[in-house]
Amino acid sequence: MIFSISTKAFQCINRISNNVKYSTTTGLPKQKWDIVAAVCLERKPVIAPEPNEIEKEYQEYLADLEFRNSLRNDIELRNEAEMKQEEALKAGGGDIDSEITLKQTVQDFIDASLEEASKFKFASRTTVDDTKNNVKSLNRKLDKHLVLLVDQQIGGRNFTILPQGKWKEGETLRQTAERILKESVGDKVKTQIYSNAPAGFYKYRYPKEIRDTGIEGAKIFIYFARHLKGQIENKNLNHKWLDRNELSKTLPAGYSKSVREMLIDE
Repeated sequence: MIFSISTKAFQCINRISNNVKYSTTTGLPKQKWDIVAAVCLERKPVIAPEPNEIEKEYQEYLADLEFRNSLRNDIELRNEAEMKQEEALKAGGGDIDSEITLKQTVQDFIDASLEEASKFKFASRTTVDDTKNNVKSLNRKLDKHLVLLVDQQIGGRNFTILPQGKWKEGETLRQTAERILKESVGDKVKTQIYSNAPAGFYKYRYPKEIRDTGIEGAKIFIYFARHLKGQIENKNLNHKWLDRNELSKTLPAGYSKSVREMLIDE
């Protein structure tokens, strides 16, 4: 997934990065906003999701169609030869020794194959972290997309949101996003941010006591990133890896809508 940005939108971001919103009539500063970069870090599913009823029926149909159109294998050909040998014996002809050797060989192979197949067990789709509901682990909900949320304090209140931080003078928004992501997950977690342009946007107003200081609120430019490998080892970071449903229940309503709009549906 690659995101692009128009020249007009790029100019708009540059203007916003000056941290000031200007009045169109007087040209004087109207409201001051904090410019914030956030990163939506997503882990792709590790295993395929459970098929629904329609998918199961279609799989069975394809398997049956493939079986009926396939060529016979060596064992089937040998079974056919065995049946012909038995018919010949019943009719008073054929080689008895050849018939016994052939029958024992085929039957032994079938018995050994059935015994080996009976010992095979599919790995469980549910992990230990699933049973413990360990939301800090990536070893859960292996068939789901998971997004990283962290606890952050905003205006004296705690929120569980995407990793985010204020833009610093001299940085591009992409550089701010990279810095915030590295500070959150550390060096051992490998990630990839897609595009130099943000994929989502959200803004909110600060509480009145903060607005009285002259800062109206925050404008959040959200970048999309993929988790490639590694576990978060920062024990001081209170974080969660949440699927789509958990995400919508945890994030503030407006914030959740902005994030969901930039994510591919499962």
